[in-house]
Amino acid sequence: MSHTVAEERPVEHGDALNLIRTAIAEAPGLEAAAQRAVELLHDRFAHYDWVGIYWLDATGTELVLGPWIGPEATEHTRIPLGSGICGAAAASGQTEIVADVNADPRYLACFTSTQSEIVVPIFADGQVTGEIDIDGSDLAAFDETDARFLEEIAALLAPLRPRDGQPSAA
Repeated sequence: MSHTVAEERPVEHGDALNLIRTAIAEAPGLEAAAQRAVELLHDRFAHYDWVGIYWLDATGTELVLGPWIGPEATEHTRIPLGSGICGAAAASGQTEIVADVNADPRYLACFTSTQSEIVVPIFADGQVTGEIDIDGSDLAAFDETDARFLEEIAALLAPLRPRDGQPSAA
């Protein structure tokens, strides 16, 4: 049986995938490519209010904020693995869709405007190496279509994981 994701994909997701592929290929470096990817996601989808990438540190115990775009910076620049929705997604390797962050005790409050969140793990060599974190100002802003799309974006982002400058255990 064939996989029908491409047939079901909304046109705007296909367009964004192509734009992000091109931006990554044309970027002058890994950091610039990741920054351009979050900018494109934020700019192309109105319900993606805050978009960031967290990378797992060299010890594998903490998520460290990488490129992001949104109305303001988050205070959560380092998140222990397993803490909050971000830490839970990284620990489990599963996409987390939270329709109402105020009803989820795991939520680490960042912005009063955030009502929903989606967190999608980024994998390399079968291991979680980071994640895409997106906040929405509407309840239930994200669904399985967003999840499938962002999982494709995560695959594009996997090679962009910083190799140098990661926090170490030393």
